[in-house]
Amino acid sequence: MRPEAPIESVAARAYTIPTDAPEADGTFAWTETTLVTVHVQAGGKTGFGYTYGHACQTALIETMLAKAVQRCDAMDVEGAWSAMQHQVRNIGRGGQAAMSIAAVDIALWDLKARLLDLPLVTLLGAARQEVPIYGSGGFTTYSDEQLRQQLQGWVQRDGCRFVKMKVGTDPDDDPRRVAVARHAIDGASLFVDANGAYSARQAISLAGAFVAEADIAWFEEPVSSDDLAGLHFVRQHVPEMVEVAAGEYGYDLDYVRRMLDAQAVDVQQADITRCAGITGFLRVAALCDAHHTGLSAHCAPSAHLHAACAVPGLRHLEWFHDHVRIEHLLFDGAP
Repeated sequence: MRPEAPIESVAARAYTIPTDAPEADGTFAWTETTLVTVHVQAGGKTGFGYTYGHACQTALIETMLAKAVQRCDAMDVEGAWSAMQHQVRNIGRGGQAAMSIAAVDIALWDLKARLLDLPLVTLLGAARQEVPIYGSGGFTTYSDEQLRQQLQGWVQRDGCRFVKMKVGTDPDDDPRRVAVARHAIDGASLFVDANGAYSARQAISLAGAFVAEADIAWFEEPVSSDDLAGLHFVRQHVPEMVEVAAGEYGYDLDYVRRMLDAQAVDVQQADITRCAGITGFLRVAALCDAHHTGLSAHCAPSAHLHAACAVPGLRHLEWFHDHVRIEHLLFDGAP
């Protein structure tokens, strides 16, 4: 059978955008974010996708991945996704390769929806009409006043029922900062994210302090997300009302399966711009559903919105300060 809409071209570009202030979490600091965009053409339509990564990904997209999907049928996104997975076998499917595949895959799904003249959520099959968000930022570089203003804005201006802050740069000061956040958010639920900065026993001790100071409901990456035994240990010993979450660095389905099998998290995270796109995200969602574990979408709200409305068991979507700012600056129709 000849393709109904053979893929004609794949183009990638990278844009580096400075942050509006210095930012840091428990294990990293940054002053800029790089957006890698992809446009795919077929049948007189253009699909758009993107990831947050590094400019080097443009070369991978325009060479190996473009070669993999060239002349594929734009209506057969699964086939193109499988071709890209096969193409990167010898350079490794994780990291930069998975993020590059994600950008192309998102563009292919957008292209298919445009060819069919359908909203993407309708094409995927809507499970809900809207997605809860949680405001996310609260960087460890922020002053107390910056922290208060940002968290209050999400609650009072945007109506967020949950907000998340970074911890881990200075563990001794973290309980005090968490208390500052608690007083700023008018009864909204407070999440903390250590980005793997703590040891397991340190995380358990601090979880108790955070509950005492601020009644936290969510502890993200209390230890490294690669330490599944440590995550499981923390999950077994934190106060009962605290949910442990991780998974944003999952690039493939096996990573998620290992995390779920280890009973390492109460809520599984997944990032559509890292886990090989919408196709990968749908597979992660099915795996979480089979394990009766909630799913939370990580960052990049414009990329996640339609897929997040289509998957079972979704808790919420991360309304991450950097990505919301970039997408509202650069994208028409950003949510």
